[in-house]
Amino acid sequence: MVPPPLFVGSEIYRASRYGATHPLGIPRVSAVMDLCRALGWLPDHAYLDSPVATPAQLARFHDPAYVAAVAEAERAQRIDPESSARWNIGRNGNPVFGEVFRRPATSCGGTIRAAQILCAREGAVHVPAGGTHHGLRDRASGFCYFNDPVLGILEFLDRGIARVAYVDLDAHHGDGVEMAFASEPRVLAISIHEDGRWPHTGRLHDRAGGSARNLPVPAGFNDSELAFLIEEAVLPLLQRFRPEALVLQCGADALADDPMSGLSLSNRAYRRAVAALAGACGRVLVLGGGGYNPWSVARCWTGIWGTLNGLEAPGRLPPDAEQVLRGLHWNRRRSEPRPEHWFSTLDDPPREGAVRDELRAAARAVLEP
Repeated sequence: MVPPPLFVGSEIYRASRYGATHPLGIPRVSAVMDLCRALGWLPDHAYLDSPVATPAQLARFHDPAYVAAVAEAERAQRIDPESSARWNIGRNGNPVFGEVFRRPATSCGGTIRAAQILCAREGAVHVPAGGTHHGLRDRASGFCYFNDPVLGILEFLDRGIARVAYVDLDAHHGDGVEMAFASEPRVLAISIHEDGRWPHTGRLHDRAGGSARNLPVPAGFNDSELAFLIEEAVLPLLQRFRPEALVLQCGADALADDPMSGLSLSNRAYRRAVAALAGACGRVLVLGGGGYNPWSVARCWTGIWGTLNGLEAPGRLPPDAEQVLRGLHWNRRRSEPRPEHWFSTLDDPPREGAVRDELRAAARAVLEP
């Protein structure tokens, strides 16, 4: 019998912020933890406190000198101009902040621990703090200092898992993961992301030496179109590849309520995708990723945890859960009205629509040899 899912979290995310004006200066993982507990969905036996990845564990992928530079930036709370330029720390959206080493190292530690658990048995593990898919071997990129999906995949491979599939639902292309495993036949990286969005990689016919498939999608990408791509492209690719483990990155910035993309998904589409993909492999590691609206992120990732557990979202949230959502803040969007459903329900309004011809053509293209 498959054990029930596990949730890996940490209290470090409750007080740690990239900065008040940074897109990640919002509560995310702590809000998911609080909301799951308020719903009665996160009993103590399902929760694991994330370990902090050691420098040696981080160096399984990252340059040891870079790891040391991030640790030193946290210790000193500054970085000199030469090191900043070399490692891309303290610039380009990658600030020096109080926990600049410990916070991403905790995310990596959680993902590595989840992979270790799944090497020993089947099931699902949810690590909402994971999904930092832009981190590069020797520099920070796209708010990501270390690349926990890469480290999780390497843990699977090191422990004898023969084939690992990575599916990325973030609005931004999973460039760091694709580059890390270019021409690696044991890994298949599939990314659905907004066409023309930073980092401007992941074109339809880019295959990273055969280890990747990319599905760039147009603005306004809707629930019906995601369901179509999952059914007609992603699941056939997984059936062909036959992964022994699946890493699923669920960056919430493709939601219609997120300010950092032009995509138009509801959180129902995410839950439907997770349910379909989780059924395609016995070992499923579910990560977070992007997401820059605290209410939409908390509701989406809480709903994903519910989906993994076969739980139905209540029509109206109980008072304790509603209080969690009403207690969140978003400094960047103070003046805009908040829709009532952000506080009262987990469900977004559905965003169904026509499946555009270009997406039908893209689904055919990624299945070509």
